[in-house]
Amino acid sequence: MIRLPPFRFFTPGTLTEATRLFAEHERAVVVSGGTDLYPNMKRLQVSPPSLISLRGVRELKTIQAGADGSIHLGAGMTLTQIERHALVRERVPSLVEAIPLVSTLPLRNMGTLGGNLCLDTRCHFINQTPFWRQAVGSCLKDVGDVCRVAPGGSRCWAIASADLPPLLIALGARIRLVSERGEREIPLSELYRDDGIHYLNKMQDEILTRVILPRNENVRAGYLKLRRRGAFDFPSLGVGAALQFNADGVCESARVVLGAVTSKPLEMPQAQGLVGEKLSAPLIAGVAEAIALQARPLQLADYTYAFRKQMVAVYTSKLLNRLAD
Repeated sequence: MIRLPPFRFFTPGTLTEATRLFAEHERAVVVSGGTDLYPNMKRLQVSPPSLISLRGVRELKTIQAGADGSIHLGAGMTLTQIERHALVRERVPSLVEAIPLVSTLPLRNMGTLGGNLCLDTRCHFINQTPFWRQAVGSCLKDVGDVCRVAPGGSRCWAIASADLPPLLIALGARIRLVSERGEREIPLSELYRDDGIHYLNKMQDEILTRVILPRNENVRAGYLKLRRRGAFDFPSLGVGAALQFNADGVCESARVVLGAVTSKPLEMPQAQGLVGEKLSAPLIAGVAEAIALQARPLQLADYTYAFRKQMVAVYTSKLLNRLAD
């Protein structure tokens, strides 16, 4: 049995107490469900001296409707709780459809929205046991000085493998970050950096507390995921999209976001080719091919580079046709 390394464990009961603990413990790491963090700690990918659990922070476990028609999702809500919530099922059916694609039911019962959005980047060369990594050689994300994916490069190329960010970014989600210094609200897209090691654009002591989805009138959205097994696997490719139509069926706005391609969710500007048009299969196929040409999925997930690049066009076209139908 692989054991966890030693660490201190704090269980604050309020958000104020949690932010104070983060300010006092410089290298502390937040944990809620722990479905990704604990396996990474067992493999000694990370060894934080202190964990601050958010499981008991009630402020993070609410779902509310805003006065402007927005929906506020507490980052401490489990994925199962969000999937089954009446307000979410009524107002954001695309999110309800996407959540069952995440891992397995027991892990969705534990894993939280905030944990999924802050999921660590992944790579075949780091997400292995210490014995395996020692045999192959360490990498930039471990303790080495070379990237095993691109040995001539100077950066880590581990990929963003969370399922929900592509869809939520396409829907225009914003997030709230809180620390002892105060709070700030940013678009979810700005949370991520194209860097496999420093992949989150937030301070170490900031806690993601809330996801805010704007009111989306006449918007159709969805998420598709490429993986080898029908359950459990991380995505080898994720495609999230949101299309808005007017009364005449003309596309007024379009966003397509790819996951598991680079170190951050990748919004594709080629989707603007759909705007101002009534969508047809040939138009969608052309836009999907243009998106695939710009996607460069590196060889650090399942399947080959060539197959994953081909699947960008296939899955993008499939999702857009579904939304336009």
